[in-house]
Amino acid sequence: MTEDAKKFLAEVTALKTAAEKAATAVSDGKALERWRIEFLGRKSPLGRLSKSLTSLAEGDRPAAGKALNELRADLKAEYESLQKRLGPKKAGTDEARLDYTLPGVQPPIGTLHPLTKTYYEITAFFASLGFNVAHGPEVEDEFHNFGALNFPPDHPSRDAQDTLYVNDEWLLRTHTSPAQIRVMLEQRPPLRVIVPGRCFRADAVDASHYPVFHQVEGLLVDENVSLGDLKGTLTAFAEYIFGPDTKMRFRPHFFPFTEPSAEVDISCVVCGGEGCRTCGGKGWLEIAGAGMVHPNVFRNVGYDPEQWAGYAFGMGVERIAMLKYGIDDIRLFYENDFAFLKQF
Repeated sequence: MTEDAKKFLAEVTALKTAAEKAATAVSDGKALERWRIEFLGRKSPLGRLSKSLTSLAEGDRPAAGKALNELRADLKAEYESLQKRLGPKKAGTDEARLDYTLPGVQPPIGTLHPLTKTYYEITAFFASLGFNVAHGPEVEDEFHNFGALNFPPDHPSRDAQDTLYVNDEWLLRTHTSPAQIRVMLEQRPPLRVIVPGRCFRADAVDASHYPVFHQVEGLLVDENVSLGDLKGTLTAFAEYIFGPDTKMRFRPHFFPFTEPSAEVDISCVVCGGEGCRTCGGKGWLEIAGAGMVHPNVFRNVGYDPEQWAGYAFGMGVERIAMLKYGIDDIRLFYENDFAFLKQF
């Protein structure tokens, strides 16, 4: 054995002796950590000996490496022994800082977004009346979005100022009515369907407008369907969403795809129809548009308007949610403000 190897083994023995002596003085967690850094840390003599092993003669390395490995194992065992002797409180471990007598912390539970809750309520009501749920693409062509719904070629809604076009043929749907056209092209009457979904319009953002919004539109086609059926359905819906004392009225209006057409109002949810700031003193709040399906729409999908009749309606999910929960700014739905959302 060379002199270098003898010196190496002597240092191993001396380091073991020093570590054992220093261990007798360890009395708390801080002292234990200092001991670990001094004898097991990367800059400790143990680390230096590991690096110097390669400088020994090839024949001396097996014995020197064995001694070094035994030292490393002894030091680790000594460290674990010190931890057990001190116990968790003095060793400063996570176990020491954990008080098992304290009550647990309940993790926060998420809730549904107010728009999602409103959508589920609307869907549940119409499902109870036998309406099926249909979905359509958000990128539509002009035929389904306008032409089949009896919009004339020069209708203002077709302008780029109102509609977000992808190219000359395709656009982001401005309502969910195109899905009703798709349903009628694929199915024969009688049918009942609601179409919920996201819509897009080139609206300036303010307290009541947003370029992205959600709609639920409904369609019923059968024989001998009347305006009274439509009013009865929407009256029951208003009472279901806003309470049994809610009153409803129809105001004449114009939509290309229905005739006759109406704007649907309910008695103000704040003042009950007496007049307040929310309803502008009128006592009524608009919630939907509706009417009897125009004969031209039936012709466009291959239905005989002499045999079939139907009604259609459409409402904004944001509008219903704002009235139901007393929200005065549509932008709150999209700002992801936790203080606002956790109320629901």
